[in-house]
Amino acid sequence: MNDSPVSGTGRFSLRSHPVLISAGVALAAVLVALQLVALRFGFEGPLHSLAKDFVGTPKSMSLPWAGFALALVGLTNPQRIRALVIAVVLDLLFAAGRLLFDGSVAIGNGPTIVLTGIGLYAALAWTGEQRRSALRGVGLGALLILATKVGDVWLQITVLTRPLVLDEYVQLADRALGNPSWVMGGVVDALGGVGYGVLHWVYIELPVAAIVVALYQLRNGWPSHYLVRTFLLIGLIGPLFYVLFPVVGPDFAFGAAGEGAQLGNYWPTVVPNVVDPVAIPFDSPAPRNCMPSLHTAWALAIFVHTRGGPRWLRWGGAFWLVCTLMATLGFGYHYGVDLVAGVVLCLTLESALRDPERGWGRFRIRLVLGGTIAFVALLLGYRYLAVEIAEYPLVFGPLILGVMGAVVIGFYASFFAAPGSALGRWGGRAEPEAVPVHAAG
Repeated sequence: MNDSPVSGTGRFSLRSHPVLISAGVALAAVLVALQLVALRFGFEGPLHSLAKDFVGTPKSMSLPWAGFALALVGLTNPQRIRALVIAVVLDLLFAAGRLLFDGSVAIGNGPTIVLTGIGLYAALAWTGEQRRSALRGVGLGALLILATKVGDVWLQITVLTRPLVLDEYVQLADRALGNPSWVMGGVVDALGGVGYGVLHWVYIELPVAAIVVALYQLRNGWPSHYLVRTFLLIGLIGPLFYVLFPVVGPDFAFGAAGEGAQLGNYWPTVVPNVVDPVAIPFDSPAPRNCMPSLHTAWALAIFVHTRGGPRWLRWGGAFWLVCTLMATLGFGYHYGVDLVAGVVLCLTLESALRDPERGWGRFRIRLVLGGTIAFVALLLGYRYLAVEIAEYPLVFGPLILGVMGAVVIGFYASFFAAPGSALGRWGGRAEPEAVPVHAAG
């Protein structure tokens, strides 16, 4: 009996991939359902956005190329060159047509079309390891693109389902950290146009940095763990808290970006005097995507995954993390406590995925369970102890940072501390076995 997923003619067998087919059907159902929601409420849905990536004007110029770069990982060098040439030629043709007919400048059609073509050709014409590797790369690239489409709709859903936001609570809790968004807002203003431009580019091009790191990790094949896995898991779990803890950010709730729904034009010059916090009605289309800060979580994941790389990669990861933190605060998109929650979320999820060959020992259970408890405790504290946190900043400020610090130390001890050191032993990092030396002769 032949259990191979490849038939004698090389055709793709659906019966041999029940999990894959079920996942595909479920994903298609989600996309269709979200598209229907988008049509009902009058905003762009994932299928409409995806269609524009194929034959219209792509919403993002960098994301299709990022997904395409991941798809190339599963190909041989000659195949990569051919695919890249075709994608560039198609992109130039689409860009020239757009520029000629409507004057718009955009790219992204070519890589989307070629990525799809690679997947179809691999499924129908290739066999064995060549097919598995190609489909794995295409699947990762497609997931990155589709996750963004789904995420865009989810942000709209947060607006529809959460008309009340909790920014007054978060702003009170943020006083224990010294109102860092107000402080960094002044710093960004002082940096001028060039500084703002650099920070803005770093902020919006976070996926590009992630792809650079991922391509370095995947340059020699498929390791047991790599950045894309963490990126996708953060994007899957993090947005669930947007509807559980809706927050729009300082510049929206307390600044000009609120478009009339804000409580006043305070940010970034004056800290509002909130005394008795309430959930405030907010009818601006700003998404409720602050708690936790996923930009912080993603940038920290990039930083963590660059630690084992060459110097240029390590410095790049540090640069992206620092600039992302400055941008999230200095643009008025996040409060400081959002960033703390983002750090804890990232390290908790990374702890569940990292070094899978070590299994689920005590060290991993302790990290994941402890990180989960810390994350929930932070959010509950921001919501129900905001007044007390603001009244006793010398107590709660170090406590909030201490909770985050404990998660950071536990993570470092379990995955980066020197084996055999005190931290390494606590983190379950055994000292490497000594290699026996045989006497000569």
